[in-house]
Amino acid sequence: MAGAGTGGRGRWLWALLGSVVLTHTALNLVRPLISYRTIAVGGDAVEVGLVTAAYALLPLVIAVSLGRFTDRAARIAWLAGLGSLVLAVGSLVLAASGGLLALALASTVVGVGHLLCMVAAQGLIARYSRPEHLDRDFGWFTAAASLGQLIGPLISGAVLAEASGPALLPATSTALVVAGVVAALGVLPLLPLVRLTPPRRTAEQKAAPPVPTRDLLRRPRMPSALLTSLALLTAVDILTAYLPLIAESRGISPMLVGVLLSLRAGASLLSRLTLPWMLRRWSRRSLIITSTAVAAVALTLVALPLGGFTALAAVLVVGGFLLGMGQPLTMAQVTTLAPEGARGAALALRIWGNRLGQVAIPAAAAGVAGAVGAPGALLFSAAVLLTAAVTTG
Repeated sequence: MAGAGTGGRGRWLWALLGSVVLTHTALNLVRPLISYRTIAVGGDAVEVGLVTAAYALLPLVIAVSLGRFTDRAARIAWLAGLGSLVLAVGSLVLAASGGLLALALASTVVGVGHLLCMVAAQGLIARYSRPEHLDRDFGWFTAAASLGQLIGPLISGAVLAEASGPALLPATSTALVVAGVVAALGVLPLLPLVRLTPPRRTAEQKAAPPVPTRDLLRRPRMPSALLTSLALLTAVDILTAYLPLIAESRGISPMLVGVLLSLRAGASLLSRLTLPWMLRRWSRRSLIITSTAVAAVALTLVALPLGGFTALAAVLVVGGFLLGMGQPLTMAQVTTLAPEGARGAALALRIWGNRLGQVAIPAAAAGVAGAVGAPGALLFSAAVLLTAAVTTG
């Protein structure tokens, strides 16, 4: 695997993408199951939001330090493998959890596993991709994640089928065990990457002290890129967490909820695959502003009681396409804004901002949902998206 940095989408990237598909299939099998399992043990809309927020608590504390570690480490592929294993363990602990506190703790373990996978994978792309290929390779990376987001809910819906009431608890246990197995399989594609040649570093780069976080935040356009990333990611999380509640109130079964979430993910996958084509016609900034603003409108339409399954499917296809564009664009933007030798730290700072949002936004959305119902959580998320679009503009 020597010379990985000169091969564009070389074997190292395809191996990484294979692992990303598996880990994100597991993750997106788990995330809606957390909501259903919370309901199964007696939780309500507020507790669904709080358990969802617990997913990001520990990652919020360790993200930036982990990113600085990837800047210093010669090899980091093993870190993605460790993340797959931690994600598997978290899934199995969720399967055995029967109370809200245990669910919140297991959700935190799942969050740590996902963090390890994301920091290592993004660090590999920032390290080995050519500068002119960053948007493309981050697009392929997030497309692989979208494929997992498409497959995971379908498996979840198939296992849960029409389960409700007392049958919901054992059904979620079975699906979570499946998720644990899939997450563990994510280690296998990464095994060849342990032979990746570490990138050469100049004497100046080796001697350079770490760039302080406050200096990264002061770089032009960095705060707006972080806010946009936070708004887009938390919008997907809130949609994943609250769509089951909205669907249940409209008589839509868990199996069809899995189909809806997969349609959203499939549209995101399509937008990421077509990203190189769109970047030849529009600027990165224009795409970020437009996708964020119109995604806010889509979330608002999901929250409004305008129809059943067909109407939700149409809105989620459009919204999913737009929500999918922002993540690879902000990854590439943060990478190019950061100085050489601090890209891992900058990408981890982006993840830290995402995790901060995944704690604060779902917690705030839970308060709104407790007052006005589950649709209020989506309306709150739409307001955050609009704020991000205005800030970027």
